Amino acid sequence: MTDKPFYITTAIDYANGLPHIGHALEKIGADVIARYQRQTGREVHFLMGMDEFGLKVAQTAAANGVTPQEWTDRIAAEFTAAWKSLEISNTDFIRTTQPRHRVAVEEMIRRMQAKGDLYRDTYAGFYCVGCESYKSESDLVDGRCPEHPSLTIEWMEEEDWFFRLSKYQDALFRLVDEGDGFIQPEPRRNEVRRMIEDIKDISVSRSGLDWGIPWPDDPDHVVYVWIDALTNYITATGFPEPGFERIWPADLHVIGKDIIRFHCLYWPAMLMSADLALPKRVWAHGWMTLEGKKISKSSGVWVGIQEAAARFGPDALRYFVLREIPWDSDGNFTWQRFEERYTSELANDLGNLANRTISMVRRYRDGTVPAGPPTELDALGVEVLDRYRDRMDRLLLHEGAATAFQLVSAANGFVESRAPWKLAKDPSKQEELDATLRSLVLALGRAAILLMPFMPGKMATLWGELAGDRPLPLLHELPSLDPHGWTVSTGTVLFPRPDLAS
Repeated sequence: MTDKPFYITTAIDYANGLPHIGHALEKIGADVIARYQRQTGREVHFLMGMDEFGLKVAQTAAANGVTPQEWTDRIAAEFTAAWKSLEISNTDFIRTTQPRHRVAVEEMIRRMQAKGDLYRDTYAGFYCVGCESYKSESDLVDGRCPEHPSLTIEWMEEEDWFFRLSKYQDALFRLVDEGDGFIQPEPRRNEVRRMIEDIKDISVSRSGLDWGIPWPDDPDHVVYVWIDALTNYITATGFPEPGFERIWPADLHVIGKDIIRFHCLYWPAMLMSADLALPKRVWAHGWMTLEGKKISKSSGVWVGIQEAAARFGPDALRYFVLREIPWDSDGNFTWQRFEERYTSELANDLGNLANRTISMVRRYRDGTVPAGPPTELDALGVEVLDRYRDRMDRLLLHEGAATAFQLVSAANGFVESRAPWKLAKDPSKQEELDATLRSLVLALGRAAILLMPFMPGKMATLWGELAGDRPLPLLHELPSLDPHGWTVSTGTVLFPRPDLAS
């Protein structure tokens, strides 16, 4: 086991609007990965944050009659409240307006300058304020950015600082082609290769804009917002102070597929220029649509995170999002599917299994889990654990959740086939009843641990009802887990049926 923490990051959210359900997909997924890594015994450094500089933020603040700092303070509070409501377990929350970040950005610029990779030139071309990125004519559709068709594309012409990105073309090809799965899932690799084929030097500063980190030794310019934003990942390790290497490099950057250019071209080239280690892996997840439509507040296709969580609770939302939407492709959020999965899988299958199992242990064995010989359900639990770890290690979170639920389904089938209520009436079947009850509690305990990254609150409650105040086992301890002697207890209904919820 390595002493280096597992360092996972999400994209930092741009501070031009409120959080919505689309933001939640990435953060929930990253949190599940972080919690899973902790269950393997790894220390985890989990970074999230806010991207607070740039023209779009300045314009939004002005439109709302406040200063950019006042605006970003307000939006950052909204995002942190949203993540708290979803039980996100990040260990750091960075804001690019923090002094520690300015120090790191200035050091990056100095290192790139010392390498001879920065030069002055004139930029003339299109700029999308929505993306905060430069666009070629081939990027546009009917003269507009396809990602922000409601915004007017801007023509810019100014003298800027440029980064010799093209210098790193060969190195980037090697990274993508020879690296150990640097960009995943696999279909993204070909997208990145095409981007590298067309690589050009990029402008990395802006003039005439006050809201940004001043360019070192050139106060008429500020650092281009994406160069500033990407540096946050190493800022959070303590860079440039000694000791940052304990956390850096990142083990995993979790991002949306729309920003792979910045994370798979700009960022590794910047790090090469600064003579810094590269992140080990970038995972570019797909997009979430809402009722089949692109999420857009201006179009009325928008749901706030707290609103979504209020329907059946944050744990149910977390589970549904990653059970319904493939972590390696696009998916759709609908209220109907949310209620269907909640009712069938959480309320009926898992919640009812927990209630029946605990009730039977209390009724037939005074609440103490008996000893008993192993059953086929015990062996299946070990097989499920192996499949679960395989899926989670490959970041197929939707398959990990489904695999864990195979144990729940099997336990429900086991109840029906064993019929403990019949065994209890037959004095000659008491050993079989003991084995049945023990195996059911064991299966529930294992399921609680496997599903805990997805539903940390509810599964902690279930574990407490089964095992009391016993510490949570790590994943490698699950094969030898033995519930004999546990005292079970009942509490509130884990997942009230929608027609019964008050």
